[in-house]
Amino acid sequence: MAAEGHELSAGDYIVHHLTFWQNQKSKAVVDFSVFNYDSIIFSILLGVIGCFFLWRAARTATSGVPGRFQAFVEILVELVETQAKGIVHNAQSRKLVAPLALTVFVWIFLLNAMDLLPVDLLPFIWGRIVEATGGHAEHAYLRSVPTADLSVTMGLSLGVLLVCLVYNIKIKGAGGWLHELFTAPFGNHFLLWPFNFLMQMIEFVAKTVSHGMRLFGNMYAGELIFLLIALMGGAFSLTGTGIGLAIGHIIAGSAWAIFHILIITLQAFVFMMLALVYIGQAHDAH
Repeated sequence: MAAEGHELSAGDYIVHHLTFWQNQKSKAVVDFSVFNYDSIIFSILLGVIGCFFLWRAARTATSGVPGRFQAFVEILVELVETQAKGIVHNAQSRKLVAPLALTVFVWIFLLNAMDLLPVDLLPFIWGRIVEATGGHAEHAYLRSVPTADLSVTMGLSLGVLLVCLVYNIKIKGAGGWLHELFTAPFGNHFLLWPFNFLMQMIEFVAKTVSHGMRLFGNMYAGELIFLLIALMGGAFSLTGTGIGLAIGHIIAGSAWAIFHILIITLQAFVFMMLALVYIGQAHDAH
């Protein structure tokens, strides 16, 4: 991209690609009035796509010899169901928890898979749309990987926390859960109640923060590596020399994309498994 007649530097290129399309700018560290439109749009769109494919598989399922798509979905469902049975031992709870885990896995996988698109493809298209409507392409920001947005991953982890709190109260009762908050893990003595409550709060916060930060960190790092690889090709196109850079760009990009397929799948699976573990812990009494 060019800004006011001059080419962007490598630093400007990376900063541009790591800037969100927002409703407003804010200098505050935490500002709940700022919304990342790109993360919201892609998250909703991919969530609808994921739900559509799962609905399609369920609607067209046959009892005879399944097709490839049905067989793939059945394997996926069986995998998630097996994991849920091994962690959440309440059969009634699994009627909701297992489909929830499947939805989480598919949704996060699709969000992560946006990282496999060429880093300049969607920003370029968005820049042309902005120019066509009278704007400037250098101010057309767009990030297409929602899980590289900390607000998205923390929102997902907070959703898991809310589910855990609901099951804590549902399984143990409000009184039983409050009793556990003040008597575990050190024991039921009034002098230990403040320490028990503090440890419980630290545990909830630590699990929620680490749950979201783990997914964000891995996807943000992957996005940054794709940008650095893209700069190799950009250096060749700008100078017209350094054929080694062009070849290296193609090889490195292809190799990292292939390896990244494993990363995006693994991160979706890890997030789902931790969600199951945390919900399973909500069913256990101390």
